[in-house]
Amino acid sequence: MKHSNTKPLHQALYRILRPLARLLLRNGVPFGEFADLVKRAYVDAALEDFGDDRKKTTDSRAAVMTGLTRKEVKRQREILTGEHSGQSIAIHANRASRVVSGWVHDAAFQNPEGDPALLAFDGPLSFSELVKRYSGDMPPRAVLDELLRVGVVSVDEPSGHFVLKQRAYIPAGDSEDMLEIFGEDVSDLVATIDYNLVSGESGSQPLFQRTLTYNNIPPEIMTRWRRHAAEQSQQLLEQLDRWLGPHDRDISGNKDDGHSGEPVRTGISIFYFEDPIAIAPARKAGKGE
Repeated sequence: MKHSNTKPLHQALYRILRPLARLLLRNGVPFGEFADLVKRAYVDAALEDFGDDRKKTTDSRAAVMTGLTRKEVKRQREILTGEHSGQSIAIHANRASRVVSGWVHDAAFQNPEGDPALLAFDGPLSFSELVKRYSGDMPPRAVLDELLRVGVVSVDEPSGHFVLKQRAYIPAGDSEDMLEIFGEDVSDLVATIDYNLVSGESGSQPLFQRTLTYNNIPPEIMTRWRRHAAEQSQQLLEQLDRWLGPHDRDISGNKDDGHSGEPVRTGISIFYFEDPIAIAPARKAGKGE
């Protein structure tokens, strides 16, 4: 097993865990519950990611790798087996997001100019039909209420039809959907960084990963910067969406287009951050000298 200098890794982990601890405390998750999830993640990674080409990792080897007892490894493995057996094989995507994506890309729900059309609630090529096509058995009224709540959809007063106001569904607060997005986004970021850390050793091309950061920005420009960053980021994501979206088999309708292999989940994630810098007070002359 590879051994590395753990101090930089510990420092990086603490920076990750600090805001995570704040979120957990706000949602009433005690340390014991979090610690049990960490054990499960360790066991899952050891069993699935560190086997060889001939056989999977045994409980005994997983115990050595993780520092857990074989009994604990077995317990966590059995929990994981139950969780995995209850999951759909299909890649999960937020259903409200899929409805919005279908509205944007599916020509059946576009106007003659190629933009998302105004939709009636019921009838052929209606909002209900859109939900049925892209969100399975979700009640159309429940999806509509959520999209209206977050401002993605509004009502066109003259016609009473529904208008798509934004090309993306972004839930608010610590809702179940927002926490699901949180898990996906952070997982994707960590997986990309982990891949890039070892890509040189494996000879693989690193994945794109860039960050723009400045740490001495005057507060009076922050309102303009937030607005500018949001507008430019949204434009970029919409451009990329116009390129990639039509290739999605659920949207294109090409369920079996002759390509071999398993489908790939891919995308681009952009997030904004800001953090006030605490300036240490200047030392008074003669103090401590």
